[in-house]
Amino acid sequence: MAENPIPSDNRPLPLEVEPGTYFWCACGRTSHAPFCDGSHKGTGLQPVKFEVTEPKKLWFCQCKRTTTPPFCDGSHKHP
Repeated sequence: MAENPIPSDNRPLPLEVEPGTYFWCACGRTSHAPFCDGSHKGTGLQPVKFEVTEPKKLWFCQCKRTTTPPFCDGSHKHP
């Protein structure tokens, strides 16, 4: 059974990202938030792979309750 994710914060993290492939930390254990550093090993949780095709500002979920990972959907506003 998978462990529960650990929220990094109760607010989204806005970041300017360049084109490329990224892995969003779904477990909350990374030391490089919001990106995976492999700390999920043994938790039963997996990072979310996503691709960026052009430079842009993205809002990453840090509460780990989003229904649109890796992006914030406002779930942090609801108890």
